[in-house]
Amino acid sequence: MDTKTILTCAVSGNAPFNRKHPNFPVTPAQIAASCLEAAAAGASVVHIHVRDPETGEGSRDPALFREVVDRIRDSGVDILINLTCGLGAFFLPDPENEARGLPGSDMLTAQERVRHLADCLPDIASMDITTGNQEEGDTQFVYLNTTRTLRQMARLFQQHGVKPELEVFSAGDILFGNQMVAEGLIDNAPLYQMVLGVKWAAPSTVETILYQKSLLPANAHWAAFGIGRQQMPMVAQAALLGGNVRVGLEDNLYLSRGVFASNGQLVERAVTIIEMIGRQVATPAEARIQLGLPPRR
Repeated sequence: MDTKTILTCAVSGNAPFNRKHPNFPVTPAQIAASCLEAAAAGASVVHIHVRDPETGEGSRDPALFREVVDRIRDSGVDILINLTCGLGAFFLPDPENEARGLPGSDMLTAQERVRHLADCLPDIASMDITTGNQEEGDTQFVYLNTTRTLRQMARLFQQHGVKPELEVFSAGDILFGNQMVAEGLIDNAPLYQMVLGVKWAAPSTVETILYQKSLLPANAHWAAFGIGRQQMPMVAQAALLGGNVRVGLEDNLYLSRGVFASNGQLVERAVTIIEMIGRQVATPAEARIQLGLPPRR
């Protein structure tokens, strides 16, 4: 294993969060500052969602993405920028008639889901190549991505010159990712990210990583992350197996039971784990080279 570990920090996410957290980033200024905090702590990449500055709810407003990206770039800090394209796939079935979506559903076309990429031109953007039952509190919904829409999104990523991070929630998702690679919809060596610990999806275990890793193309880059209390154990497991890792407040709010974390603290802890097992964290410049990305935009 001659490559370094690429460490991503997912700074805010889109889902509801514990409002008791004293410093959860919500506004573009706060999200950008949290990205810079993660970079200073040793992150290679920041993964970015945006939120409504007034309500704190998740948003897909392209103007908010642009403000966050501009603030990061204007700072002069070198950090790879990874924007989410996961929104617009939220189907909330009416319990009385599941053929009908409730008003809370949010389904978009492929073009609408990547609209902010043309404006921001990030280094990477996430593409969740999965469909599945999910739950947030008492809300049951379907995270709905058809293969038709995903193929359309992949072509748009190619047009914009943005590398897709193929987020996979189960083994079958990897197989579809492999199919898109075979069809020429993914340029250069593909980048897969295993999402572990989501309810009704792949569990946070080393057995899961080993099996899913065996399905990847030979030239693939890959990462894995766990949510909640499994965040740091999965850092160790993925890094030991030669993969890349992710931490951040999107996936876990705590340093320990009842102790709220910052993104910088989570990155620092991940760096310590990676170094203690004899690995090194890639700088943003080194991560660009490893992933075959163009020079800093």
